[in-house]
Amino acid sequence: MNTELSQRLAAVQAQIAAAAAAAGRSAADVQLIAVSKTHPPAVVAAAVAAGVTDLGENRVQEAQQKISALQTLRPRPRWHLIGHLQRNKAKLAVELFDLIHSVDSLRLAETLDRHARERDRRLPILLQINISGEASKEGFWVPGGLKNSEAYSALLRDIEAILALPTLEVRGLMTIAPIVAHPDEARPFFAALRELRDDLARRYPQATWRELSMGMSDDLAAAIAEGATMVRIGRAIFGERQAE
Repeated sequence: MNTELSQRLAAVQAQIAAAAAAAGRSAADVQLIAVSKTHPPAVVAAAVAAGVTDLGENRVQEAQQKISALQTLRPRPRWHLIGHLQRNKAKLAVELFDLIHSVDSLRLAETLDRHARERDRRLPILLQINISGEASKEGFWVPGGLKNSEAYSALLRDIEAILALPTLEVRGLMTIAPIVAHPDEARPFFAALRELRDDLARRYPQATWRELSMGMSDDLAAAIAEGATMVRIGRAIFGERQAE
């Protein structure tokens, strides 16, 4: 199992390097987030031994169990929350995660800020954007990106409020592209997120806005071509999900 996992990981790293080179970028500018949801601690430990440094989890309670089981793991991986976060789980999320990708409302941001103040910590976050307009997806609703002026104006009001929260460190944006027949069909959505990020960086230089968390196993090359700095890869590294 360890050998197979190592081979899969190497194949994904080669894909990232090839996609970055094709886009005139450095592979070092693209962080691989290995999505370990539904996989047991032993498999996660094997991934870290194979070279994984960053792990993505969808559910707070599942992550809590793994982080507890793997607390002596060295080198210590960084843990990313990439799934929808309910406000009643925000306190635990602040305790567990190094970066939360899925901040999708002002109310959630305010709740995270309150719990981060209680723990006296700075909390790095990404703002999740629903750039496709799909009802099934979470995120600040900005279908079409910059060209949707009404939705963008609403987003700007929320962002100004979030940037005023003292403990939150906004580092960029995250999105989930729609399922498409060919990966290149996802590129307009990734491009729209990048354009949105670039405009926000001009408007609000007090935040870094470096990160674009976008792209998964099937569309990572398209995401990297459009500027992804983080790709979230599960199946291509760990194989099919374990039963939930």
